[in-house]
Amino acid sequence: MERIKQAVEKARRLQQGANASSTAPAARTRPVPAQFTDIESVDYRHTRVAPLDAAHLEQQRIVGHDKAHPASPAIDLLRTQVLQKMEENGWRTLAITSPTPDAGKTTVAINLAMSIAHQTQKTAMLVDFDLRKPHVGKYLGLPEHLSLNEVLDGAASLPEALVNPDIPRLVILPTLRPVARPAEILSSAKISNLIAELRERYDSRIVIFDLPPLLNTDDAISVLPQIDCVLLVVGEGMSTKAEIEECKRHLPSKNLLGVVLNKAESITKPYAY
Repeated sequence: MERIKQAVEKARRLQQGANASSTAPAARTRPVPAQFTDIESVDYRHTRVAPLDAAHLEQQRIVGHDKAHPASPAIDLLRTQVLQKMEENGWRTLAITSPTPDAGKTTVAINLAMSIAHQTQKTAMLVDFDLRKPHVGKYLGLPEHLSLNEVLDGAASLPEALVNPDIPRLVILPTLRPVARPAEILSSAKISNLIAELRERYDSRIVIFDLPPLLNTDDAISVLPQIDCVLLVVGEGMSTKAEIEECKRHLPSKNLLGVVLNKAESITKPYAY
């Protein structure tokens, strides 16, 4: 808190000096949420890099980085549909959830983020908001380092917790350990300010939030109003019709991009000229 007060006071002094030395109108700047005034000069091009292990990614079914993989066209198709709908509505934040655990929502979130990053007009950020059972860092094989845990505790700044998985235009904000009282944290003003900061810093960025399952706790419901739109991931044979209908009651139809059927057995036929 003292650090924030000092930053605000410094900004006030600088502004007063600028006003005294010039009569020209002040340039308009994007407001920075009060919780993050200490990162107003962040340059994400200098984010820490953590190269990924291809064999580990394959084991976790993370293939969005590999355009030669047979599943890549399906992921890119999902990317295009998602981006078109978000562009129509001016949306830049996307939540990914599922009715119940083990539907593969985190795998879908990672693959989609990688696919978006491959499209040169967009950058992607993936944030692990599954605070009870975070898996993004584990699935990617990220080394132990600063994460959202330290940001929430005030032990690290946001830029210190970000990591680039050696994929251009992709940034990860992992959560490496379970967080106490996750529903209260996700509905807090600090998380609301964080979401606003991530949404507003770059117009070309799509921010994907990997949320907890929808029906097990109120964690996802508590933060969904802060996020523009949502994608529901359903594992084939893992959710009942009643569970899916219950999810739809919690998700406003105008913000629901669609439902992804995951873990479905299908035969992929090659397509070429």
